[in-house]
Amino acid sequence: MPSVATIILAAGEGTRMRSGVPKVLHELCGRPMLDYVVEFVTTLRCRPVVAVIGAGARDVRARLPRGWRTVQQMVRRGTGHAVRLALQHLTPRVPSVLIVYGDQPLVTTATVQRLLETHRTSGARCTILTAVVADPQHYGRIVRDGDRLLKIVEETDATPTERALQEVNIGVAVFQREALLTALRHVTPTNRQHEYYLTDAITWLAEDTAGTVYAYRTDDATEALGVNSRADLAAAARVLRRRIALHWMERGVTIVDPETTYLAANVSIGEDTTIFPCTVIEREVRIGRRCTIGPFARVRSGSRLADGVRLGNFTETVRSRLGARTRMQHFSYIGDATVGADVNVGAGTITANYDGLAKHPTRIGTRAFVGSGTVVVAPASIGERAVTGAGCVITRGTRVRRGTTVVGVPARELRSSAAPRKRRR
Repeated sequence: MPSVATIILAAGEGTRMRSGVPKVLHELCGRPMLDYVVEFVTTLRCRPVVAVIGAGARDVRARLPRGWRTVQQMVRRGTGHAVRLALQHLTPRVPSVLIVYGDQPLVTTATVQRLLETHRTSGARCTILTAVVADPQHYGRIVRDGDRLLKIVEETDATPTERALQEVNIGVAVFQREALLTALRHVTPTNRQHEYYLTDAITWLAEDTAGTVYAYRTDDATEALGVNSRADLAAAARVLRRRIALHWMERGVTIVDPETTYLAANVSIGEDTTIFPCTVIEREVRIGRRCTIGPFARVRSGSRLADGVRLGNFTETVRSRLGARTRMQHFSYIGDATVGADVNVGAGTITANYDGLAKHPTRIGTRAFVGSGTVVVAPASIGERAVTGAGCVITRGTRVRRGTTVVGVPARELRSSAAPRKRRR
């Protein structure tokens, strides 16, 4: 939709979170919740964008794309006041303004696109997003006449009949710019918090005979969930995990139990891969095709698994590359390692990658066989087709030669009994 600017309200302190971290930067499936809002605003291309920030302004600003303007709300005087500040940074030539919230990460691009289209075709002065929820407590109730909004009634002001309504205001809205400016001039801080509320501007527009306010209802009630507390954050994470799991299942990935599988939002998983229960796959992980992961596996950030890799129960990888068809089936840890194709990593194997000061790399060559309980003290390397015996300790700086077998503590090369001997003279 052309000629629509965007205001992101992201100044909330999040006092109910009881945290020194700005509310919009609390993580949800591996990303700050603000990132999800930035993502759909970027996709919509409703520009220019002005973000109203407050607590932790420097950190919040760092999460925003270049070219987006910011204005700091030094004193929190409500959402209406925040919108007034943002409008001062928008050119009068932009006829419409989309307003979204930085703590509503579950609102989808598709829903906001439909909201914008409804606003365009209706000719309304304002169009708000609503949803029907099972428990509307603490939400503003929607009183409507067909598509037209009559008013938004807060819980404390609602009659018993109004309190029984289950359609609620989500908060996302699109306004004709001039109508928004006019409505904000009629908003006064007559509430208990002495703040200027954007909802009061919407109510004024709904009651004004000069124009209409439309209510567009989304079919997905989960989009109504904002994040104001740790409990809300956990609830939003459950919804998002289900969405992520469904996304990958629709693309050919088998997730045996989505309810106990934890996938970050920005992972990549190939077709015909199977993920077993109680597996955690963290941010920026890439998994190839026909892999099997878990149960009880943890694939940490920076891991790259090629096609056909098998990670079994109680295994962990971080910042490592595992080659095609490599197997690590039980109780093993691989960190800061490059592992070739067709490698067997025995049960209880670890790469001791941290010396107390820094992380160090390990290299394991193609078709190596790493025996159970092997400890590789990095930096170290195991050559192609090399074998390590059970319980072997490869000390720092060791290079196990290609095709050899090492055993013991510390590891020493085992000479083959079949090797030719020198003849005595």
